[in-house]
Amino acid sequence: TPEMPFPPDMQMQGTKMGQSGMILPNGTDIRDVTILSKSEWNRIQQELHKRQIEEERMRRLREEKENRKQMSKEMVQHWGNTIAGTRTRKLEARKLREQKEEEEKQAIDLEEAKYQAQKRKEAIEKAKTQQYYQTDRVKNFHSALMLTEVLKEREAQIELKKLQEKANEGKDAEWLQLAKREHENAILQDQEKARQRIHATKDNQRFLSAQIQEHMKEKQEEVEEDHKEGDELQRLALQFHTEKERLDQIKRDEKLQMMRDNVAQINDRRVIKKVMEQQEDEEDEECRIFAAAKRKMMKLRAEKEQQIHEEKQRNLQKIREKLAAQLQQKVSDEDERIRKAVEEAEEKRAKEEAEKEAKMLKGMEESAKHRNKQMREAEQKKKEERRQELEMVRIRQAADEIFRRNEEEKHQRRREDAVGLKNFHQEQVNLRKQKEAEAIQEKLALDQANQALLAVEEEQFQEYAGRVIDHCEKGGRNVYPLRKAAKNGAGGGKGPVFEGKGGIRPSYMVNDKSGKQMPHYQRDSTEETKESIYGPAKSKKRLGFVW
Repeated sequence: TPEMPFPPDMQMQGTKMGQSGMILPNGTDIRDVTILSKSEWNRIQQELHKRQIEEERMRRLREEKENRKQMSKEMVQHWGNTIAGTRTRKLEARKLREQKEEEEKQAIDLEEAKYQAQKRKEAIEKAKTQQYYQTDRVKNFHSALMLTEVLKEREAQIELKKLQEKANEGKDAEWLQLAKREHENAILQDQEKARQRIHATKDNQRFLSAQIQEHMKEKQEEVEEDHKEGDELQRLALQFHTEKERLDQIKRDEKLQMMRDNVAQINDRRVIKKVMEQQEDEEDEECRIFAAAKRKMMKLRAEKEQQIHEEKQRNLQKIREKLAAQLQQKVSDEDERIRKAVEEAEEKRAKEEAEKEAKMLKGMEESAKHRNKQMREAEQKKKEERRQELEMVRIRQAADEIFRRNEEEKHQRRREDAVGLKNFHQEQVNLRKQKEAEAIQEKLALDQANQALLAVEEEQFQEYAGRVIDHCEKGGRNVYPLRKAAKNGAGGGKGPVFEGKGGIRPSYMVNDKSGKQMPHYQRDSTEETKESIYGPAKSKKRLGFVW
């Protein structure tokens, strides 16, 4: 097959180019195009895509390796003569063994659970039975059963006593003789014991007499010892009083001496006080002399100062007279100087007044300016205060409006809260009524359930009591207490059975201090009395306290 230098589309283009010339439509000259063979083209492509080709080859190799490995694993996983196969068999055997042990444990646990459930059931039944036996009615019935057994035992004991009396009818004489002999022997033994007691009493009397003599002797010796001890105590007491008087005399002498010393000390103090007073008087006399001398010196000093002052005044007077003479002499020269001085002073005063007036005018002008400025500032301040007052009024009006709106909102909220609270209270009232109704219904349902339960318990009790009574009747026992205890109605009273209260049988007591139950019999006179008072009854059912 000849090689095609160009693909078919390029051949068609070549045909077109042959028709149109050697220039392609895009401006390429066909003579500048290089023609490659297929092998060269493939070589160029392999050089360009060498990396992708190598990665594809490595991927195919890895896949082939993984496939062979998987095939090898699948082939050897079921071989039994390999380590992995042995380990797999051991693991499977262990798994089967553990599964079997687990099944056995589960079976044992199931048996244990059944056994424990049975034990719990038995314990519950036992507890229920014991609890049932602890009820008042069953305990009362058991008490009646015990009374029945006691009556049976009493009857047996009476029968046994009768048999014993019948068997011992011919043995009374023998027992009488035996008792008489035993009585005589007892009398002889009592007499012998009495003689022994009398002999022992005499021996005890002699022993007590000797003991009394010995005690009297000891008492006499104790009295003599007491006399000797008393004499010794009197001697010691006399000696004590003598020593005490001597000590009192010594204390009195010491007190007298102390008093004398105190008197002497007081006299000495008086003498010392007189001496000190004399010294103080002498010191006061010296002070008076010093004060008089001081006053005299001050008086002399004042007289001396007065003389010096008068001397100074006389000297001053002389100086004044001398100066007046000198001034009189200089008056003529001074008049001219005085006139000039007056003119200068007048000129200076006029100048000062002009300056003072100019200064005053300037001050008045500045005061006027300052006053005008202050007036303008005051006016501006008044305008500003007026503006602030108006602004404050607007703010207060806005605040009042906001407050009014807030109060309206609060009033609206309070009204809404009140309405909500009213609705809530109404809901609470309805809910409470509903709960009360539900509670009443629950109580009624509970009462019905209790009545049903009491009926079941009454049925069970009557069944149990019937079996016990039948057994006791077959045993020949008196079953009257059992029948009385097994009457319908719990409570143990003698009143009528309340059908609507669980079938209880209450007791009615008389209204006096005895507190006994009212009788449970009824005579014909009772019916006559009721008919005469209340008229004919609408029902024959007994509703009173007797029946």
